[in-house]
Amino acid sequence: MYTRSLTVPDRSFFLFGPRGTGKTTWLRERLPDARWFDLLVDREFVRLTRDPGRFTQEVEALPARSWVVVDEVQRLPALLNEVQDVIARHANRYWFALTGSSARKLRRGNANLLPGRVINRKFFPLTAAELGRDFAIDEVLRFGCLPAVWAERGTEATRIDLLEAYVENYVAQEIRMEAAIKNLDAFTRFIEVAALMNAQVTNVAALARDAAVARPTVQGYFEALVDTLIGVWLPAWRPRAKVKEARHPKFYFFDAGVVRALAGRLREPLTDQERGHLLETYVLHELRAWMNLSGCGGNLTFFRTPSGSEVDFVWTRASRAVGIEVKAATRWRGDDGRALAMLHHEGKLRRCFGVYLGREPLKDGPVAVLPLRQFLQRLGAGDVLG
Repeated sequence: MYTRSLTVPDRSFFLFGPRGTGKTTWLRERLPDARWFDLLVDREFVRLTRDPGRFTQEVEALPARSWVVVDEVQRLPALLNEVQDVIARHANRYWFALTGSSARKLRRGNANLLPGRVINRKFFPLTAAELGRDFAIDEVLRFGCLPAVWAERGTEATRIDLLEAYVENYVAQEIRMEAAIKNLDAFTRFIEVAALMNAQVTNVAALARDAAVARPTVQGYFEALVDTLIGVWLPAWRPRAKVKEARHPKFYFFDAGVVRALAGRLREPLTDQERGHLLETYVLHELRAWMNLSGCGGNLTFFRTPSGSEVDFVWTRASRAVGIEVKAATRWRGDDGRALAMLHHEGKLRRCFGVYLGREPLKDGPVAVLPLRQFLQRLGAGDVLG
C-alpha cells in the first residue's frame, strides 16, 4: 500500500477525485474511528433517502470531536443541508469529510456546497513521490497511476484487465447513466476519438465530424467527462504577445493508462507520437497534484501560435508566470526552447523549464532543462511553481 502525501485538514472538507484514485482507502487509513456513511451501499443510500433527518440524529449522538465521513456525497445532495445544519448549531463539535467523484449532480441540482464552512481538497492518482522506488516512466505511460493497477504485482495481463474493467464498468457505464446519455454507440465513438486526441488542441466541431456525432452532443459529452473528473480542459494562454495565439483549448484525460484503455492501445507498444502526448498527460497530473498538495494556487494554461510555436504548460498567479515545455526524447534540441525563450525575452515569463527524458541537466539560454526525475524532485520541493 502506497503512502499518500495529502494530510487531513484540521476542519471539515470536501474531497473530490475520480473513482479509483484511493479516496476511500486513504480516509479509512487516516480516520479509522470516523462514523462512516457510504452512499455507494444501496442499503445506506435508501435508508437516508427516506429520512435525511436520521443522519443528523446519528451524528449528534457521537462524542465531541468526532469525524464523520460521507462517501460519494453527490448521490444524495440533500445530506449537505443536514451537514450545514449540524455545523451551524454545533460549530466545531464535529468534523466532516465529504467525498465525491462527480460535481455534476451537485452543480446541476443547485446543491448546498457549504460556502464558508467547508474547504476543498482534490485527490489524484499516484505521484512519482508516492511511488518512490517503484516509479518507472515507461510503466507510468503504459498503465497510468491508479493505485489498484500499481498494487497489482502480477503480470501485465492483470493490469490490462483492471484498466479495461475500469473504462468498461465505470467510464462507459456509470458516467453514461449519470449524464443521462441515451445513445451508447455515439458516446462510445466519441470517447474513442477523444482518447486519440488527448493532449492535443481540441476543435469540437472537427471532433464531432470524426465521431459522427452532433456538435452540441459532443459538447455535452465533454461536460460529462469534466464533471465526473475524468478529464480537464487546458485553456490557451493569451499574454498579448507580439504574435497571434491559439484560442482552442486542449483536453486531457486524468490518467495515461485510462487514455490508452479508452483508445484500445493497452496491448500495443508505445509509439513515439503516443509517448509525447502521454508524457504531457503525466506531467499535467503531477502539476495539478502539487498545486493541490502545496496550496500554491494559480492557473494552468498552454501557449501556441498558428505557426506552431508552443509551450506545453504555463502556470500563472497574479503577475508571476512559469513556462514548462515537455519533450519525450533523450536529447534536447536547439529549437525545443525557442517559444519559452521568446516569451521570456518579452517579459511574459519569469522562469522557464524544459523537461526531457535525458540524463543530464542543461542550460538553454533562459531555459533550465531538467531530466524528468529531477524536474519532479524540484517540483515537490517547491522550486518550480512560485
